[in-house]
Amino acid sequence: MTSVLLVYPFFRRRLDRSRFRFPPLGIAYVAASLREAGHGVQVLDCTFLRRDEAVSRARAARAEVIGVYCMATMEDDCLGFARALRGRGRLLVAGGPLPTCEPEAFLQDFDVVVRGEGEQTMLEILAARKAGADLASVPGVVCRRKGDAPAGHAAAPESGAAAYAPPRPFASDLDRIPFPARDLLPNQQYIEFGRKAYGASITTVLSTRGCPFRCEFCSNVVFGDSYRERSPQNVVDEIEEVLALGYERISFADDVFTLNRRRVLEICAQIGRRGLRFSWECLGRVDAFDLETARAMKTAGCFRVFFGIESGNDRILRLMDKRITTAQAENAVRVARQAALEVGAFFIVCYPGETDDTVLDTLRFATSLPLDYLGLTMPYPLPGTALFDRVGDRITHAWRPQEALFVNHVLTYDGDFSAAKMRFALYKGRVQFEMRRRLGKWAPVARWLFERPTDALFRLLR
Repeated sequence: MTSVLLVYPFFRRRLDRSRFRFPPLGIAYVAASLREAGHGVQVLDCTFLRRDEAVSRARAARAEVIGVYCMATMEDDCLGFARALRGRGRLLVAGGPLPTCEPEAFLQDFDVVVRGEGEQTMLEILAARKAGADLASVPGVVCRRKGDAPAGHAAAPESGAAAYAPPRPFASDLDRIPFPARDLLPNQQYIEFGRKAYGASITTVLSTRGCPFRCEFCSNVVFGDSYRERSPQNVVDEIEEVLALGYERISFADDVFTLNRRRVLEICAQIGRRGLRFSWECLGRVDAFDLETARAMKTAGCFRVFFGIESGNDRILRLMDKRITTAQAENAVRVARQAALEVGAFFIVCYPGETDDTVLDTLRFATSLPLDYLGLTMPYPLPGTALFDRVGDRITHAWRPQEALFVNHVLTYDGDFSAAKMRFALYKGRVQFEMRRRLGKWAPVARWLFERPTDALFRLLR
C-alpha cells in the first residue's frame, strides 16, 4: 500500500466575486480508484484554506506520492506546492488540463506528468514505483529520462530530456469507475457556502466525459472529443449518494448534458420513479434541446439550464466552429422559458476576427434574450485549443489572477481590440442586461438612451 496525497490548489482571491464554488471531482475520482485498489489516500482541497495552512497540511500528511491538479488559473500555486514539498523521497505528480497540454513545463518541479484521464494512470504509476520499473513505461505519462536528477538537486532538464510514454486510451466503460471519494472533501464547508451564496447547498455530478464538438476556443484536453456516457441508472445511483451527504442541489458538470435526448429522458424518469426531491441545473446545446425534454427536466427537478451561445453574429459563430446559429439559440431560450426553466447563457466578446459591428451584435443579442443569468467574458486562447494555435504567436503572457474591483479579466494576447476596449464592452453588456432585468416597462427606453451613446463610444475606443 502506498500513501498518496492529492492536492487541489485553488485559493479564493481577495476580490473574487464569483459565486461558483464546486468540489474537485477530478482528483476525487482518482482518489476513489486508488482507495479501491487498497492505497491510503488523502485529499487536500484548498478552496477554504489559506496558502500557508494548505502547505503545512500537505507537509504533515507525510505522503509517499503527491499528486497536484493544475489548470491555467492555478499554475503558480501548483508549482508552489511542488517546490514546497520537494525532497524526502516523495514522488511528485502533476495532472490536469495544463500539464496535459504542456507537460515539459512541469518537469522542472515535478517528477511525473499525467496526461489525460488519471485514474488508471495513477494506479500504474504506483505499481511501477513499487516494482522499481521505469515510469516512462506507463501509458499516459511524461517524465524525466531515467537517471535525471529532480529539479532543485541539479539543473532542470533540457529540451528533449523528457520521456513520453504512449498516450492512454480513454476509459470506455464509465460505469466501472467508482464514484468520486466525496467523503475526503470538505463537504460541510461547501454546504455552508452554497446556502449563503445560492440559498441551497450544491455540488457537481459528471454524467458524461468529453464532447463531440470542437469549438475553437474550448479546452477539453483531459477528456478529449471522445464523447462517452454513463448509464442513467449509474448516474442516479450517484445522485442518491450525493443527497445522502446533505446536498440539496446538483449542477451537472457535463460539457453538454442534453446531447442524448433519450438518455436525458431516462435520467428524468429514474429520478421520478425513485421519488428523489432535489433541484438541479445543467449545460445544454441550443441545437439539442426541445420542449418535451425541457418539460421532463422541469418535472424531474431541473430549475435552470445554461447555454454556451458565445456570439450574437452568425459569421463569428462559424469562425468559432460552434456549429449553431443565432436562430437556434433564440429558439432554445424560448423553449426553456416555455417550460418554466430559468435560463443562463455565456458569450465571448471581442473574439479574434471580430469587428466593432459584430461585437455590438453580440451585446445587443445577448441582452435582448429573456435570460436570468448572463456570463460575458474576454477570449482566452488556452493551450490545447485551436484558438491558441491560431493566435499563439500573439500570446504576450500567461494568465495570472487579477485583483480588480469590478472586472477580473485580463488580456493575454495582442488582440484586435485593446484591453480597455474589451473591458468597456463587458461593462456595457452588464449594464444593458441589468436594465432589461430591473426596469420593467421602462427598460426599452432606458436601453435605447444608454445603447446609442455607448455604441458610439465603443467604436471610438482603440
